[in-house]
Amino acid sequence: MSNGPAAQTETTIDARAAFRYPAFLKFQAARFFIVVATEMQAVAVGWQVYEITKRPLDLGLVGLAQFLPGIVLFLVSGHVADRFNRRNLLILCDVGFATCFVLLLAITLRGAVSIAAVFAVLVLLGVVRSFNGPVSRAMLPHLVAPEHFAGSVAWASSIFQAATILGPILGGLIYAFARGPVAVYVCAALAAGVAIALTLQLPAQEKERARPAANLSTVFEGFRYIWREKLILGAISLDLFAVLLGGAVALLPVYAREILNAGPWALGILRSAPGVGAGIMAIAIAHRPLKNRAGATMLWCVAAFGLCTVIFGVSRSFAISLAALFLVGATDMVSVIVRATLIQVKTPDEMRGRVNAVDMIFIGASNELGQFESGITAQWFGAVPAVILGGIGAIVVTGLWAWMFPQLRKVNELTMENE
Repeated sequence: MSNGPAAQTETTIDARAAFRYPAFLKFQAARFFIVVATEMQAVAVGWQVYEITKRPLDLGLVGLAQFLPGIVLFLVSGHVADRFNRRNLLILCDVGFATCFVLLLAITLRGAVSIAAVFAVLVLLGVVRSFNGPVSRAMLPHLVAPEHFAGSVAWASSIFQAATILGPILGGLIYAFARGPVAVYVCAALAAGVAIALTLQLPAQEKERARPAANLSTVFEGFRYIWREKLILGAISLDLFAVLLGGAVALLPVYAREILNAGPWALGILRSAPGVGAGIMAIAIAHRPLKNRAGATMLWCVAAFGLCTVIFGVSRSFAISLAALFLVGATDMVSVIVRATLIQVKTPDEMRGRVNAVDMIFIGASNELGQFESGITAQWFGAVPAVILGGIGAIVVTGLWAWMFPQLRKVNELTMENE
């Protein structure tokens, strides 16, 4: 095999093949603006709520308010994603996001902010997210050719992470310079408007697929499929418990304000650090896909995720905390890409909405419910012990899952068959 310039050029072209598809570009651009908007809003809400109540528990409730609707609606949202036009559903979701940002703006402009009203909007935001996740993920395999799908997952992850980097930085800086969340919510609503315009340009017609019957049995089929496929079950449950225990993001307002003695600008930078690490890792994997030992690599990286969380927990230095969060994001991204690719390549298209809906519940549990767990343990034991114990728990979970799901250790190459 040649290792000369021609071979290198061919590899580079293949690595970027997803960008030759206009629908993929527009879809990812719309997703970028929505994620930027939601990340800006998350920084503003977190700082606003903590500034009012000074209770870490309320930061956990911010996550819980967004997670609970997904628990109630995930069966319905997955079924809807498989039954109806996904592009039209995505437009409705983008409109829902914009509505939530405008409502937060209206609540803040009234002056005396009602925490109950803020949480009510966060619940509505959770409803929108419960539909947006399964729909957007089920659309991705149809935007590129099957042979370019694995690379498109990595690029989609890198674009997502770029948004998670930019969003918190913008949110923190705008909050600091504007001395409040009003400008942040305005910018988030405008970004959602751009996403709506881009999504409207996606092809309205979809590839024909089998539509599930509207009955209880088909609604629960996603659960049954995951339970039968132990490889998928192991991958998504590993992420659930590792991130549930090891998530430190919910307590970043406490670290920025009280431990590192900084302000909203620091919160934005700290919240962006995992995204920077994840984005760089996603780009690296897009250029150099995991061609062998993908499962073992994922397990080692999840263990490293827990270790880096512990380092962040004990740090009192802004630079060390930033570096630890960078590595948290980088190691977590390996798990994200492996899990997302496994789910798509092992699931029939007519079931992707329902299976992705179940996966989104696992992700939501690990993120939003993880925030609630962090808020509770921080209220009981303090922020630092909560983060350290969570990181240790993530390491223990990795060891258990490597033993309980040997299929994960044996995953080699991630490939997708033609549909």
